[in-house]
Amino acid sequence: NMPCNIDTSFLTLQVCPPNRNLILNRRVGNRSVVSELVVNQSIVSTDMPGSSTLVIKKSVSRVQVDNYERIVSNGKFGKFGGKFVAETLMTCLSMLEAEFKLVLHDTEFQTELERALRDYVGRETPLYFAQRLTNHYKNNNGEGPEIYLKREDLNHGGSHKMNNAIAQAMIAKRMGRKKVVAATGAGQHGVATAAACAKLSLECTIFMGTVDMKAQASNVLLMKLLGAQVKAVDGNFKDASSQAIRDWMGNLDTSYYLTGTVVGPHPCPSMVREFQSVIGRETRRQAFEKWGGKPDVLLACVGSGSNALGLFHEFIKDEDVRIIGVEAAGFGLDSGKHSATLARGDVGVYHGAMSYLLQDEEGQIIEPYSIGVGLEYPGVGPEVSFLKETGRAEFYTATDREAVDAYKLLCRLEGIFPALEASHALAFLEKLCPTLPNGTKVVVNLSGRGDKDISVVSNY
Repeated sequence: NMPCNIDTSFLTLQVCPPNRNLILNRRVGNRSVVSELVVNQSIVSTDMPGSSTLVIKKSVSRVQVDNYERIVSNGKFGKFGGKFVAETLMTCLSMLEAEFKLVLHDTEFQTELERALRDYVGRETPLYFAQRLTNHYKNNNGEGPEIYLKREDLNHGGSHKMNNAIAQAMIAKRMGRKKVVAATGAGQHGVATAAACAKLSLECTIFMGTVDMKAQASNVLLMKLLGAQVKAVDGNFKDASSQAIRDWMGNLDTSYYLTGTVVGPHPCPSMVREFQSVIGRETRRQAFEKWGGKPDVLLACVGSGSNALGLFHEFIKDEDVRIIGVEAAGFGLDSGKHSATLARGDVGVYHGAMSYLLQDEEGQIIEPYSIGVGLEYPGVGPEVSFLKETGRAEFYTATDREAVDAYKLLCRLEGIFPALEASHALAFLEKLCPTLPNGTKVVVNLSGRGDKDISVVSNY
């Protein structure tokens, strides 16, 4: 029954003889509060020294699970999220939030969106049993988990990004906006946005970092063929995002900023997560059709978190479903060249919201790196940060080398070429599978296809 304003990162537990109850020290605001907790004697070893400190894994409480919607209401996910923006943006964001709340309950909009997802995007996507990949990870006794792939790579445009792009483009048109601006990293969101704007007759401008344009030249060409104006920005995705926001701020009355990530000021993270959560809803239904129950483990790569939350959100209240995100370790966590925000980041404010960020001692952003350019962002979404803080989700990392190996493995075993971003999640199967009981149902979100990455993989 701890009050909700406790920062759990400051929790410490210590064993105290002779009765070995637990002393809980916690910080509430600027105060230090001490409480004594009675613990079942059986969980504490009798030969444990009195000075020992217990290291425990924080887990989301029953209260937090049952009241998830209340806890994350009004654009705040615990202490994360919010609107840290200039006053000139507040009215525009409030209008966007009001429109978002309207479309959630507008039968006509939802019917139109369902039709677009089915007939234009190509949903629902298959939940594919990867038989040969499953066999690859069986042990010497022929036992191991069963691996399923949620095939978001089969969406129109080649990734999960279209789920959100088509929905937000429809909102832009509904609000009377003529111009859409967006930023893209790997180019998948740019392609999805350009396609959605072409379908709905909207002017489209995509900002993209020069580094990413060179690595993803085929997607740049696709965006231009779809009628979008592609503007180069020195740097990578974070720099393109900053420029897109600046462009939007200069044309608030006529333009619409179509974000493809679960970052930024409220309501942007909630909107993207809502439109991506179709992934998880389909997965639940398909799992019951295939084996009559829920998945045991959900696995997705994490850049800022849109594809991960798309799969995870439906199952947050299902405590028997294990949720795992995999970040990009690049050349290694100690190399300084990675995008592992949750592994090595600290809490701060960036692009209008509070979340975990890669930053130095002075709060300056550290340049992210990954071979999967869609993972090159120095932060994660506020809801992803909340899942880490509460312990509801687990987060690990995979290096460039591990991701490339996983890319090649799926090509060879299943005839499927995954995006390098999704390959980070696939790479973690190498470490995860040996730890799982036989028959465990694992669902990996295959967030995009990897034809865009073939030159990078070939030259690695």
